[in-house]
Amino acid sequence: MKLKIIRDTFTENTTIGKLYIDGVYFCETLEDKDRGLDQKFPESVNVALKVYGETCIPYGTYNVIVTPSARLKRTLPLILGVEGFQGIRIHKGNSKKDTLGCVILGTTRGIDAVYQSTVQELRLVELLKDKKDITIEIVKL
Repeated sequence: MKLKIIRDTFTENTTIGKLYIDGVYFCETLEDKDRGLDQKFPESVNVALKVYGETCIPYGTYNVIVTPSARLKRTLPLILGVEGFQGIRIHKGNSKKDTLGCVILGTTRGIDAVYQSTVQELRLVELLKDKKDITIEIVKL
């Protein structure tokens, strides 16, 4: 299964985009500020550009597994192999305060926010929970 986030809106605080699953639009996404990190860069470059808890993950392609989150107390998608980041999940939330490097899902978007996120998290977990070989590609429009 192939997930793809196309980032299209960039503000001083957040990055908003769209999530597609196997080429079909699924929902809106909210992430921390885009600081230009890229999986192709040496880790030292990404680490130098990263601001903890205020930076979206680097552009690139990553593997995803669905596992229980000890911190969030529920089963969620986990993005693997993101250099300089740990515990990056895809989950519900509404604003920058909910991101901490993670990808937030929503049905609609606002300024630095997404809304109706719980339903999107439940739908995504249901779609992914029994799948193997899940990847996520993150690109800029």
